[in-house]
Amino acid sequence: MRGAVLIAAAVGCVVNTVAPARAARIENPVAVFRGLDKITGRTTSFDVYVGETVQFGALQVTPKVCYTHEDTDSPQTDAFVTVDEITLDRRIKRIFTGWMFAASPALNAVEHPVYDVWLKGCAAKSKVPPPDADADGASMKADRPNDPKAK
Repeated sequence: MRGAVLIAAAVGCVVNTVAPARAARIENPVAVFRGLDKITGRTTSFDVYVGETVQFGALQVTPKVCYTHEDTDSPQTDAFVTVDEITLDRRIKRIFTGWMFAASPALNAVEHPVYDVWLKGCAAKSKVPPPDADADGASMKADRPNDPKAK
């Protein structure tokens, strides 16, 4: 009986040492997108902070998370994104909700009659200041003396 326990423990140790290591997932604050305007033929790169919405043409792009993986494996970048269309009658229509993969832009890119949007990558920083750092937000807090967040 004791021999069986030792063998089971030894097999468990071997399995644990042979199992492939998973690359750590890194959560980034910025998702980098590229958009194509099919009318003009222009492509535009734009950064969007996670949880914020940026408008590209008639589309509103909102990344919920943006992950990269350590360089131990082949680099993988993915983001969970929602894309809404502003229709001609000013209604908002959800046209995409799901994962986008930078390594396979055609797999889950947003294909719209006028615009295409796909994920280029994730970033730790952006040249665009974060939404909380704008001067208007600071002045709005100062205008509300009873707001506990303004203190």
